[in-house]
Amino acid sequence: MYSFKILLLIAPFFVFNPEPGDTVIKRESTLHISFKEGREGFTDAQQALIKEVLIQSEHDVRDLLPTLPGEIQIAVEKVDWDLTTVGGVTGRTESNSPPRVSIQISGEFPGGVGQAVKAGLRETAYHELHHLAKGWAIKDNRWEPGIATAAVIEGLAVVFAEEYLGTKFEANHYPAEADAWVREILALPPNANYQHWMFQHPDGRTSIGYRTGNYLVRQAMEHTGSGILELGRLTPGEIIELAGYQ
Repeated sequence: MYSFKILLLIAPFFVFNPEPGDTVIKRESTLHISFKEGREGFTDAQQALIKEVLIQSEHDVRDLLPTLPGEIQIAVEKVDWDLTTVGGVTGRTESNSPPRVSIQISGEFPGGVGQAVKAGLRETAYHELHHLAKGWAIKDNRWEPGIATAAVIEGLAVVFAEEYLGTKFEANHYPAEADAWVREILALPPNANYQHWMFQHPDGRTSIGYRTGNYLVRQAMEHTGSGILELGRLTPGEIIELAGYQ
């Protein structure tokens, strides 16, 4: 799950298996990529580009994250959302069983779908595949509830993509007062409003959980000298403690 993820129901879709002409990847992909028709949909050339980026991303992430499940379903749709702060692309991890991800690409992004794919699709793929490797999903989540848990796991996915792709988006930047945000989150009850703390807070702040999670993971890396793959094996509570909080 990522910034600007609006929980929408996905309609049934047809599965398209990658074909030799779709990509330069030589080894077989474990992805099943489908395209949900929306707005005007994607052109054949756009579909081919999207497949190529997703297949390459899955191969690269699988080499880094051995717990990534096989036979992953990815449904891609075109939307008219303003996704400029995340490179024109967003997504959500729907379920662990079966492993299913949905990705939304904005046709309103400057330069259109092709530019959005180049700017944000790879980062979103890394982010959502990290969630699958960690067991973080909407329908059958393997982790305990709470904003602190959500913040850390989202932070891990954010930093994972940033570290391996070198891309940093405005929506994930943490402010100078990030320490105060951490303390706010740690004081929240387990049933605190997810939408308020992860997306749009009534006080005007956005993506508090994502930004704070990024900060916590970065602090834990700084304090321990650990890399993102090492931290990804830990629990949210352990990462919070390594970041200097109880």
